[in-house]
Formats: sequence, structure tokens, C-alpha cells
Amino acid sequence: MKKITVLILMLTASVGFSQKGEKIKYEKAKIKEMETYLFEEVFVSVNNKKTSTVVLKDGRTVKGYFKDIDRKKGQISDIEVKDSATGKVESFDAALISELYLAPSGMEKAGKAFKHFTNIRNMGTKDVKKGTGKETVYYKNQMVSLKNKKEQKEYLMQLINPEFNSIIQVYGDPNANETGGVSFGGMAMGGGVIKSYYVKKGDKIVWLHKDDFKDYYNELFGDNAEFMKQYPLNSIEWDYLSYLIFEYTRMSVESKG
Repeated sequence: MKKITVLILMLTASVGFSQKGEKIKYEKAKIKEMETYLFEEVFVSVNNKKTSTVVLKDGRTVKGYFKDIDRKKGQISDIEVKDSATGKVESFDAALISELYLAPSGMEKAGKAFKHFTNIRNMGTKDVKKGTGKETVYYKNQMVSLKNKKEQKEYLMQLINPEFNSIIQVYGDPNANETGGVSFGGMAMGGGVIKSYYVKKGDKIVWLHKDDFKDYYNELFGDNAEFMKQYPLNSIEWDYLSYLIFEYTRMSVESKG
């Protein structure tokens, strides 16, 4: 009886392994490429000396200076702007706004530059210009359940993959935590990997956390067989997310001619 049980367990393990496929061992150069951070930095502050632009759903555009912002779980729920032409201060609920363009503060940009140059991992994976070179930050209206727990509501969310968002859109989570790392002499040797984003494919938008990545992997990428062959679930890491979305988009667009 014991022999039969052992044989069944061996067969089950064999079938499970064949279903998952052989784990791919990527070359160091490929891993370095996949670890490159392609998303834009997430900003929360606003420079009230520079013009902000509010595009309303009714077609009206208001250009002016930021006065105040209310946020829920980091996402913009309403904004107050002083119209640069009339001097009138107007407050807009996120449900009335289609798009929003805000200028990040110089202090926050400087802080991101400092953080970049004091983290060895970030220096090897991130482009510092994405944190210091932005003149305006783009926000888009989305109907979303914050952290997949709250009732759906409209918020203005920062799109952080504008250059490759035709299939999957990624929005920043201003309240996201980062992985920790060891520091020596003021220099961080690792860590700094963002743990969560809001990800939209089709009409569905979810709060995607590092711990749930593999649960959503097939839903995000499973409709591209060639991509899944090159980047199977058992061979990838959360650190590769921006690259994986970029590569999935490229391969999907090219396959359609």
C-alpha cells in the first residue's frame, strides 16, 4: 500500500512539474534588462507657482494655480484651482474631471534625486530623469475600488506607463510601501522596490500588490502564448513588472501586425 501511495505522489509531482514547465535560467544581462524600471516616478506634491490644467468632462479646460487637493488612500478625490485668467478659485470633484496635469514641486524632485543617488540598486535600474525631469504629471479619471476593498468611486490617478499603455495601464499608488535593504555609510545596498500599483486591463482595474502578483499573472499576460513561453510564471519576479508589461505590449502589438 505504501509503494502505491509513493507512486501516486511521484506521478502527481511529475504532472505538476510538466504543467508548470521547466524554469528558465536567464543570463545576467537579461536579468539586468528585466530589472530596469520603466515606469515614471509617482508624485504627490504640487508646485503652486506653475500652471496646472484641469480638463473637465463637459469639455471645459481650466488653467490656473493649484490651491488645495483632497486625497483618499493617496488618490485625488477633488482639487481646488485659482483660474489664471479670471482669478476665480474653483473646486472640482474628481467625478467632474476627465484629465489633470500638475507640476510636481522642486523639493520632491530633489528628494527623489537624492534617494536615487544613495541607493546602489536604484542607480543600476532607474533613470534619474524620470524623477527630476518631469515638468507636468498626468492624471486620469478612473472608477476604482481603493485597495480592492472600498466601494468603487471616481478618482484622479497618475498614469505611470504613458509610453506603453495601449493594453495595460498602470497607475501609481502614492501610499505604496517599498522593500527594505541594508545600508552602509549612508548608501543603501538594496531595497527600494515599490510593492503595489493600480493596474488596468480592459475595463477591470485592480490594486496589485507584490504578494498577489502570481495570482494575477495569467489574467494579465495569459492571452499571449509566446510571451508566456518566454516569461513563464515560475521564472519571473515582481521586480520585473514594468519590463514585463512593456514586453507583453510590444509582443502583442507586433503579433497583430
